[in-house]
Amino acid sequence: MPPKFDPKIKVIYLWCIGGGEVCNTSVLVRKIRPLDLSPKKAGDDITKATGGLKFLGITVKLNIQNTQAQLEVVPSTSALIIRAPTRNHLEIEAKHIKHSANMWHRSLARELSKTIKEILGTAPFMGCNVDGCHPYEIIDDINRHVCSTKPS
Repeated sequence: MPPKFDPKIKVIYLWCIGGGEVCNTSVLVRKIRPLDLSPKKAGDDITKATGGLKFLGITVKLNIQNTQAQLEVVPSTSALIIRAPTRNHLEIEAKHIKHSANMWHRSLARELSKTIKEILGTAPFMGCNVDGCHPYEIIDDINRHVCSTKPS
């Protein structure tokens, strides 16, 4: 008799520390073992996928279908800031380097300006400046511009 085909994809979100750290196996066992997956293999895959983001809390999304897991790292705002290119605009345009870290679809904000303020609010805690300015100065500029353009 052929194995049962389950067309449904099960999605599991796990939070772990990136950069070669092994995920908590007790959590993996409780969430993955009922789906007939090996927690050790899943832990090794997560460790490999999060190797570039050392010591950051990272959310990992596991798409499970027919006892096969596909791993997807869902980076946080701080992880996106760390991965951002640190070159100036002329070098980026000359070398055609693109940084496509789209945060808007993950943010709960309804407007793009609020998502930008969310990212700028995280930047000082990561030790980042934006074009030589403190991020809170840019947030104040956004607030002044948005408030002045809203109709009464």
